[in-house]
Amino acid sequence: MLRVIIADDHPIVRIGQKVVIEANGKCKVVGEADGPDQLLALLDSTPCDLLVTDFAMPGNQQADGYGLLSLMHRKYPELPVILVTMFANVATLRASFAHGARAIVAKSASARELPQAIRAVSEGQTFVSECLRVQLVEAGTGDQQAVPQLSGKEREVVRMLASGMTVSQIAAQVNRSISTISKQKSTAMNRLCISTDVDLFAYARSSGMVP
Repeated sequence: MLRVIIADDHPIVRIGQKVVIEANGKCKVVGEADGPDQLLALLDSTPCDLLVTDFAMPGNQQADGYGLLSLMHRKYPELPVILVTMFANVATLRASFAHGARAIVAKSASARELPQAIRAVSEGQTFVSECLRVQLVEAGTGDQQAVPQLSGKEREVVRMLASGMTVSQIAAQVNRSISTISKQKSTAMNRLCISTDVDLFAYARSSGMVP
């Protein structure tokens, strides 16, 4: 019996995941956490074979996103981690694998794909949601686990946008034209394979650019 811990700040999501995970009779959910602090305490006290966790969860002391992934990878290097996230894009995929995740599943497809991810990870393989595999093909080949690199000015623009500033405000503050700032924003989104402002802000938060 595979012992699984699940973590998500929405109780209804954890209920659904538990049903899906235990449906085949081969897995048992041995613990649930609603955020990074509770998750790390649970991992310290409860032996498990697999972790299924959300990517972005509010925490009081511990960071979420890539910071949490890196910490877990250092403390529990042998523990396979499956990310189930609504922020499913190529940038998240690449950076998450680079920080130690073994699988990433889009929340929109979690009921169908989570059992497939668990099976793959338990056999020592990696897993990527079908919608993300399509994005990877569209984004081109190359090193799919490499963390996307932004220039210093692109990072600055993304950080300021995520902090609530408009393109016009950024242009005025850094003494560049509006068209230049717009182009740097567009280039950054293309590098990250992100198509919406919501995903861009989520990336900035998970990358530690903004609190």
